[in-house]
Amino acid sequence: MTDDALKDLARRAGIVTEWEDFATKPHVVSPDVLRRILGALGLPADTRGELAASRRALSRRSSVADLAPLVTATSGRPTRLDIGGNESQPAQLKLERGGTRDISLVPARGRLRVPAITETGYHRLLIEDREIVLAVAPPRCREVDDVVPDGRLWGIAAQVYGLRHAGDGGIGDAAGVAELAEAAARRGADAMALSPVHALFTAEPSRFGPYAPSSRLFLNPLHAAPSLVFDASMMRQAMADSGVQPALAAQEGQSLIDWPAAAEAKLTLLRALFDLFVDGPELDGPLGADFARFQAAGGPLLTEHTCFEALHAEQMPANDWRAWPVDLRNPSSAAVAAFAHARRREVMFHAFLQWVADRSLSIAQDRAREAGMRIGLIGDMAVGMSPAGSHAWSRQGDVLLGLTIGAPPDLLNPRGQNWGLTSFSPRALSDGGYAPFIATMRAVMRNVGGIRVDHAMGLARLWLVPEGASPADGAYLTYPVTDLLRLLALESARHGAVVIGEDLGTVPPGFHAQLEQAGVHGMRVLWFERGEHGFAPPAEWQRTAVAMTSTHDLPTVASWWTGRDIAIRDEHHRLGEGVTADSVTAERNHDRPLLWNALVEAGVASGPPPAPDAPDGVVDAALEFVARTESPLCLLPLEDVRGDPEQPNLPGTVDEYPNWRRRLETDVTSLFDEPTLARRVEAIATIRPRQ
Repeated sequence: MTDDALKDLARRAGIVTEWEDFATKPHVVSPDVLRRILGALGLPADTRGELAASRRALSRRSSVADLAPLVTATSGRPTRLDIGGNESQPAQLKLERGGTRDISLVPARGRLRVPAITETGYHRLLIEDREIVLAVAPPRCREVDDVVPDGRLWGIAAQVYGLRHAGDGGIGDAAGVAELAEAAARRGADAMALSPVHALFTAEPSRFGPYAPSSRLFLNPLHAAPSLVFDASMMRQAMADSGVQPALAAQEGQSLIDWPAAAEAKLTLLRALFDLFVDGPELDGPLGADFARFQAAGGPLLTEHTCFEALHAEQMPANDWRAWPVDLRNPSSAAVAAFAHARRREVMFHAFLQWVADRSLSIAQDRAREAGMRIGLIGDMAVGMSPAGSHAWSRQGDVLLGLTIGAPPDLLNPRGQNWGLTSFSPRALSDGGYAPFIATMRAVMRNVGGIRVDHAMGLARLWLVPEGASPADGAYLTYPVTDLLRLLALESARHGAVVIGEDLGTVPPGFHAQLEQAGVHGMRVLWFERGEHGFAPPAEWQRTAVAMTSTHDLPTVASWWTGRDIAIRDEHHRLGEGVTADSVTAERNHDRPLLWNALVEAGVASGPPPAPDAPDGVVDAALEFVARTESPLCLLPLEDVRGDPEQPNLPGTVDEYPNWRRRLETDVTSLFDEPTLARRVEAIATIRPRQ
C-alpha cells in the first residue's frame, strides 16, 4: 500500500492532506494521522484490503438506490441529483404542507435535475420505488433586515451564569435573563445575546465550561428558573421541605461562582420541587399535561439524554462513559434498558429538569419580546460536544469518536490547540439525512429570536486531532457546507431566528462570501478592524456583519487600554512562544494613540489620549464608535458597558484564571440605574434610536 493511494483515499473522504501554517510554511499530514481520521470516518485503511474496501465505499454511484436519504435545494432553483441519465424520468413530489405534484426529472450535463420548487419545506420525492426527502430552503437565512428593514438595531451580550438577582442561588438563571432583557428593552435594546446554555454534566458540576457541553440538544438545568414555572406557594413549600435556603443564600453572596456548592444547593431545591410535583395534584393539572407533552415531543432523544444523566450519576467517579462497564456503553443494550426501568423515577427527574429549563427560557424570550425587543434573546451554539457526554454516548454513529476539534499552530499558539470536543461525522450526516444537524438547529433555535454559531468555519471545515496526538498533528476535514447552509436557512426561516456566524480567525478562502450569500451575519470586532494606517473608521466596517467592541475570549476595552490583558496573559504564560511582556507592551503603546485617533476622527472623543490608567473615557468612546457603524445590529458586551477590566474567559487556561465564574456585582433589576451605565446606554440609544 503506497502513501499516494492513502492520500488519494483521504482526499476523496474530504481530508486536506497538505496545509500551510500562519507563517505560510507548508505541511504534509502524516500517513498515521490520515489513517486515524479515515478510521473515525468509517473508512479503515490499515491494510491493502481495507483501503480497497474504503475506496469502493466512496466510489461514485448513480442509481436511484444509491441516492442519499436527504437532498437539499434552494427555493426557485433547480437541483441536480447524483443520478446519471440522458432522458427525462417521471417522479412525484409530496409537499410537506399537503398536496402531490407530478414532476419530470430532466437531464443536465449527464445528471438528472429536479425542477425549481418554490415551496420551502421538507418534501418527499418519489423516484421509481425510492422515496427521499427534498429539503427546499429559502435563498437566505432570516436576517436583521427581515426584522426591521434598513434598521440599525442594538443589544447587549451577557454571560448567563453571571447575572445576579435575588433568589438565583449563586448561578445566573432564566429569571435574571428575563429581568435584564426587560430593563435593556426599556432603554431601546432589541436583542440580548447569551452565553451557551447547553446541557453540561449534572452529576459533575465542576465541568462548567459552557462551550464544552455534554449535549447541544438540551439545556443546563442550573440555569432553570423554577419561580417562572411554579407559583409562589409551591416554591415556599419546596424551600421548606429541602431546608436549602441558608445554602442558597450563602452562594448568592459570592463574587465568584462556586459551581459544585451552588449546583448542589440548586439541585436539592429542584429535587424537592420534583417530589411535590409528581406526588401532588399538579401532575394531574395543566402543568402536568404540559410536562407530558414535553416528554412526548422530546421522543427518543430526550429519553436517551435523561437516561445518560441518571447513569452518569451512578457511575461516578467514572466520568467518561467509555470507562463504564462494557454493557452500559451501548445505549441500546439490555443492561441500559434494565437500568432505565429500575431507575425510572430518577430518569423522570432529569426529564423534569429539562422541562423546567425549557419553559424558563421560553418565558424569558416571551418577556423580552413583550418588553419591546424585536429580536429578543440570541442563543449561542458551541462548535461541538464532549466525547464523554450524552450525545456521544447516545448517538455514537453521529460523531467522530477518537478525534477532537482544535486549531493548527498560529502565532499565539505555536503548538496548536486542542479543544477536547468532538463533532459530527460528515459521512454520518449525509448517510443519516442530516438528522443530527437538523435536531441541533431546532434545539438551539427553540425559544430564542436568533443564534450565534460559534466557530462558524466548522460548517466548511474543522481541524481534527487524533486523541493523544499533538494539536499540530492534525488535519482539516471538509464538511458539506452548501447542504449545511441550506438547512440552516430552512430552520432559521421556520423558527424566525436570525443567524450570526462567528467568523473570526483563520477562515477558508471564500467563506465570508458564502456566509453573506446565505444571509448569515458575520462578526466584526473592534480589535481586528484595522486599516493600513490604524483602526478602520465606522464607515468602513462591513455593513452586513454584527459589530462588537469585544468577545468573551478577548480583552475588554478597559483591559486593553490599561494593559491588564497583557499582565494576565503573561502571568498565565499565554503571550505566545518567544514573546515577552515588554514587546507586547511596546506594541500596545504604539496602538493606543492609533485607537484614540480613530475615536477622535469619528467624532466620539476629543483631546489628547487619556493615560493608560484612566480607561473610562476610552470605554465611552469605543462603545459609541462601534454604535456608529452601519452594521444592522450592534451587540455590546455587558463587560464593556460596565467598564469591567476582566474578560470572562482566558483561552488556553482551565482553572488558573476564573473562567466562567464571575458574577455581576449589581442585581440585574437595578443594573441600568448605575449612572455610568445609564449614560453609556443612553448614548448608544441616541446613535441607534428605535424606529
